[in-house]
Amino acid sequence: MDRSSKQTGIIKGMQNTNELISTNNWVMRIQRPIGKGPFPIVLMLHGLTGDENSMWIFSPRLLKNAILIAPRGLYKTKASGYSWHAEITMPWPNFHDFIPSAEALMNTISTINFPGGNFSELHIVGFSQGAALGYTIAIMNPMKVTTLVGLSGFLPDGVSNLLRSDYLKGLPVFIAHGIEDDIVPIERARMSVGILQDAGADVVYCEDQVGHKLSAKCFRGLEAFFKKK
Repeated sequence: MDRSSKQTGIIKGMQNTNELISTNNWVMRIQRPIGKGPFPIVLMLHGLTGDENSMWIFSPRLLKNAILIAPRGLYKTKASGYSWHAEITMPWPNFHDFIPSAEALMNTISTINFPGGNFSELHIVGFSQGAALGYTIAIMNPMKVTTLVGLSGFLPDGVSNLLRSDYLKGLPVFIAHGIEDDIVPIERARMSVGILQDAGADVVYCEDQVGHKLSAKCFRGLEAFFKKK
């Protein structure tokens, strides 16, 4: 069936470019390598008040020769930027707060034609609130995620009851966090490591004396993690 790119979200003429697309209420910045592929997919998820431009600082340390997809959160925040869930009154979001974004995002990227894209090799990298969304996606789709990265992030509340001892068996996970983080306390990162390990994930953890950001040591750790893949 012949359909227009507007209807199906087909990305045309994308050769080693970083371009913006808009489809199905989503805005995404996408970079595609030169060649025919198959290319692994790296999904880059920004933090609270971020957007589709926020995650590119990490791109040089991620998987090489991959299609990079950086979507914009669906919910506009009161200050500036975007969020992955609607406004809540609790101190920390629950797993179910992220389900609408997780489902909508996975459904949308499955309908877009990324030339040469290999979605059987899906890598998720999230920062802060984006890490929580990444964890949610992996828990909802454990067989579809190849690697998972949580940077200065947290597991949403309510996930420990969902995870059996072998639920994420063998899933490679990289977690990095700053001891001086005053936005997401280090205790939540350490708790996340323990819960994911108990669920069978193969976790590499980097902790350093910084705030709500990645240290040079953990940047190197992130790059080393993907070099092994």
